[in-house]
Amino acid sequence: QIMLTESGSHAVDLICRFLLSPGDTVLVDDPCYFNFLALLKAHRVNVVGIPYTPTGPDVEAFSAALQAHSPRLYITNSGIHNPTGATLSPVTAHRLLSAAEHSDLVIIEDDLFADFEHTPAPRLAAFDGLSRVIQVGSFSKTLSASVRCGFVVARREWVEGLADLKIATSFGGGRLAADILLTALTDSGYRRHVEAVRTRLASARDSTLARLAPLGIRPWVVPQAGMLLWCQLPDGMDAATIARRCLGEGVVLAPGNAFSPSLAAAGFLRFNAAQAQDKRVFEVLARAMRG
Repeated sequence: QIMLTESGSHAVDLICRFLLSPGDTVLVDDPCYFNFLALLKAHRVNVVGIPYTPTGPDVEAFSAALQAHSPRLYITNSGIHNPTGATLSPVTAHRLLSAAEHSDLVIIEDDLFADFEHTPAPRLAAFDGLSRVIQVGSFSKTLSASVRCGFVVARREWVEGLADLKIATSFGGGRLAADILLTALTDSGYRRHVEAVRTRLASARDSTLARLAPLGIRPWVVPQAGMLLWCQLPDGMDAATIARRCLGEGVVLAPGNAFSPSLAAAGFLRFNAAQAQDKRVFEVLARAMRG
């Protein structure tokens, strides 16, 4: 029930090729990982955003979308949601799965931040027993983006179909990255490495939030783990404008509407705390906010 892929994105792409046809409807979180939107556009499907809350997707909006659009697929993150850093609650998970079961909806649970968690969040795949949930992961965040190896966990007949599709599209992929990962994961050093990364990320989150506070930038939710901070600008400020000004000084920021299918996040920026430890980032940001 487990198949290796070239990356987490490759895994999601294979699943979309396997399950979707042009014109199908796919639900995503609003906001969601921006690459989901680009990938789904390439598959020529209709995308419907579900408002995301600090405990997971808005279940009422989710149920209404099931009735209105008869979607084929829903793509989400349960632990360390991208871009918000929020964590799915058990209550929301159970309600979500109940609604999905009644509508025969398939769910992709993208879980590549799992090893950053101190205490694992609820997982849809665990509650569901891989009946309608397909779990995707990779090690690009915990080890290196250069180690291109991801995986799919799904029910057996789906993995068989995905394996055929993988062979047809990439002739099975290379073994080097997988062998490197096998060595890393079977060595006790990986656990020590991950624990050290968790500690560094916690410090980076705290220092980033402390530097943003004097600028009037506040987190939408304070994440329990990971590097992602979804932050709201002071009233009336447009994130895209701020990001363009910062880019002019060589600082790259991620404006909220890049993550929002409804373009409802104009007042938000996503920060990667691991990449925000240079004080110049905040000096440039302050100038951009002053105009």
